[in-house]
Amino acid sequence: MLKKIKHLSWVLPLVVTTITVQAQPLTLERIFDDPSLAGKAPVQLKFSPDGSRVTYLQGKSDDYNRYDLWEYNLKDNKNSMLVDSAKLFSGPENLSDEEKARRERQRIFGKGILEYKWSKDGKALLFPLNGDLYYYELASAKSRKLTDTEAFETDARFSPKGNFVSFVREQNLYALNLKSGKEIQLSKDGGGVIKNGMAEFVAQEEMGRMTGYWWSGDESKIAFTRIDESPVEEAIRNEIYAEEVKLFNQRYPFTGTNNVKIQLGVVAINDQSVDWVDLGKDDDIYIARAKWLEDDKTLSYQWQDRSQHTLELRFYNSDTKEQKVALTETSDTWINLHFDLQFLKDKKHFVWASERNGYKHLYLYRSNGKLVRQITNGDWVVDSLKGIDEKKGIVYFAGRKDTPLESHLYSVPLFKKGDIKRITEQGQYHNVVIAKDSKTFIDNSSSVNKPGSAALRKINGEFITWLEENKLDKTHPLTPYLADLAEPEYGTIKADDGQVMHYRLFKPATINDGKKHPVLVNVYGGPHAQRVTNSWRSKNLYFQYMAQQGYAVFQLDNRGSYNRGKKFEDAIYKHLGVVEVADQIKGVEFLRTLDYVDPQRIGIYGHSYGGYMALMTMFKAGDYFQAGVSGAPVTDWALYDTHYTERYLGHPETNAKGYTDSAVFPYADGLKGPLMIYHGMADDNVLFTHATKLFKQLQDNEKQFEMMTYPGSKHSLRGKSVQTHLHQTITSFFNRHFDVK
Repeated sequence: MLKKIKHLSWVLPLVVTTITVQAQPLTLERIFDDPSLAGKAPVQLKFSPDGSRVTYLQGKSDDYNRYDLWEYNLKDNKNSMLVDSAKLFSGPENLSDEEKARRERQRIFGKGILEYKWSKDGKALLFPLNGDLYYYELASAKSRKLTDTEAFETDARFSPKGNFVSFVREQNLYALNLKSGKEIQLSKDGGGVIKNGMAEFVAQEEMGRMTGYWWSGDESKIAFTRIDESPVEEAIRNEIYAEEVKLFNQRYPFTGTNNVKIQLGVVAINDQSVDWVDLGKDDDIYIARAKWLEDDKTLSYQWQDRSQHTLELRFYNSDTKEQKVALTETSDTWINLHFDLQFLKDKKHFVWASERNGYKHLYLYRSNGKLVRQITNGDWVVDSLKGIDEKKGIVYFAGRKDTPLESHLYSVPLFKKGDIKRITEQGQYHNVVIAKDSKTFIDNSSSVNKPGSAALRKINGEFITWLEENKLDKTHPLTPYLADLAEPEYGTIKADDGQVMHYRLFKPATINDGKKHPVLVNVYGGPHAQRVTNSWRSKNLYFQYMAQQGYAVFQLDNRGSYNRGKKFEDAIYKHLGVVEVADQIKGVEFLRTLDYVDPQRIGIYGHSYGGYMALMTMFKAGDYFQAGVSGAPVTDWALYDTHYTERYLGHPETNAKGYTDSAVFPYADGLKGPLMIYHGMADDNVLFTHATKLFKQLQDNEKQFEMMTYPGSKHSLRGKSVQTHLHQTITSFFNRHFDVK
């Protein structure tokens, strides 16, 4: 069990007031209806550059998928709507295919204002809406349209000093002078297979790099990528909608095939001249990140080889055109990418994250690439670098030092050895944003049954004020259902190799002596994901609903999942669906020891990698899992993309057996219990082909199964009606086969 400690005296405790509200039964329809049961949980919280206000996006009470821009003014101590998205544009948004794909990669869904940027002086905001760009001036409280074209402007941002707004239009890079209103076209050959300033598919989907350009601090130049998609295999992809079928010629980099050809250039703003960085003789590589140093002339970029065994941090001098390798990371398995690189203003040092000792930790380097010291150490991971106070010599980071189930803010000395101090309160999961002056931070915290709230705190953790308390009082949408929400049980199980795995168990709402209950095992199981945490996810409400229907709901983070260190992840290298299945069996063996569990009614379901896991467990471990639901599953890793698949399985030419053994098809004949497969018919990530290929094999094998397809839905199956129907379908499936009335 997870042990809780007493609240620290300087932290304002979060108290749920006793509420005399008639409890209401939780329904699937209500879970996905308005207003959101999460309440006023704000997203994209940011400090204004002058620190006088905090801005955030918040859904409307009558449509939680339509977002407005709000602010908390620190002088007035009040929340207010800053920009009403409906006053700017109220009709349906017509997005370009490129923008639809980009939002899917970002896992952004909704309407209204979904992104925004501050100008450096804090006097203006920039946001895209319906393909155009809007400039909002705080002094006048008025917005104006910067662009008004049929083309779609995307990836817009202010330049570092606020004199320009840059964006991508029709696969070319532009800068707009805010004073003169003049547009400067910085690249000319974009179109067709050539894209300038844009991130390619695998950069967006697998590397977390959503942009393809970077301003220098003095605004004199922009580094940008130029990608040529012509080497990438062109596949005809169907998107099946309710009333039509669209065909797309999509260049999709299937594993083992060609990637894009990528160049890295530096364009001068004054004359649009371009210098191209020499990336080396090997052109089958990835550009994972780029960032300018504080001297405004040196560009850093992260060069990764195709096998992802080597990552080099390179420095390119845009004046002399010379470059050097500052540091190199190597691995016998793969290297996880990160964004934890910060150059100090002293122009002599930088901080970098590495997993070289088996756990992600922070390191201090000189600008010449010489290691000064390891800043953090231990058998736990750093989540991310949050800020550096150079004057005081303090590093602030998010990490899992106390428990892998919660993310906390910590401080540690920068230049000398010293103790690591936890700043945030245990018993909650924290996402923090530190102010530029390192004096305050936004603490967006939640726990498994408490939706997110946002507080402003001093850098030592002392409470200042609520930005959005999201208090569970009688007006909160969740309040009528609070009394019936169960606290899940947390615990650990050992894998075959002795490594410790964490689980979470929602027990049935009512357990009677002698009554045996069915179990729903919710699984993801893949890399770069963690499901067992003490944090709020809307999905938890579905688990609560199923517990109220008499199910136990079980989650286990098997080996290969995230935030436990590299050894824990590396167990899946070159053979997927082996240790993950063995670990989930360990979970079932534990469940069978519980006197209220019916060992003959244990079902499993998951989505994406979890859909793959549901198939592999049903095919390979039918004696443990009696029914399964597989959502948008990968069935054949040869059909998935290069960067993700080769990271874990290697190149197909060097690990052909690993690819064959990791697909679901060799085991499909082992299906014993009822199986349902669902998939979005416009999925451009895990293509619908994965499902149809399995449908055919199961039919050829005369194996009965059920299926549910969603016309027009992509990988995430967004939308209230789709999500409601999907969860009704999943619930009905298990109820029918487990004889639950």
